[in-house]
Amino acid sequence: MATVTLKKDIETHTNGELPEVGTRAPDFKLTRGDLATARLGDWENKKIVLNIVPSLDTPTCAESARKFNAAFDDRQDAEVLVISADLPFAQGRFCSIEGLENVTPLSMMKNRSFAEDYGVLLVDGPLEGLAARAVVIIDEAGTVMYTELVPEITDEPDYDAALAALNG
Repeated sequence: MATVTLKKDIETHTNGELPEVGTRAPDFKLTRGDLATARLGDWENKKIVLNIVPSLDTPTCAESARKFNAAFDDRQDAEVLVISADLPFAQGRFCSIEGLENVTPLSMMKNRSFAEDYGVLLVDGPLEGLAARAVVIIDEAGTVMYTELVPEITDEPDYDAALAALNG
């Protein structure tokens, strides 16, 4: 269990810890915009950035999707998956309005097993049931190569560190 804060003064907890660097990334079942199931293996032989956010309907989550989208404008070797509890239709609408073409939104709509398996499910506090803000990078072989649990939910992740790990 990890502790994160909301607005600097509301302490909240996750159900566990992020996967350890060097371990096999847990498989997942998330929902695509067309309601089909997405799994980790769908991106076999590519590096994957999991940009895990509580909801794209908040300024910080929206900004992180925009920044990762911009950083991946010319990349073919990696994919950014933006994962939230938002409905796939809302995710698609957000990406369409924002012109985000370099990220793939995925929803935890059908269940929270992704958040549980990745240790980011918020188990108490006002955002209980959503995911904490985190970044997990997985290499082409499915091994975790970088993690960051953002300690303050309203703060953005460390983009420079994530992109350096991806390029390293």
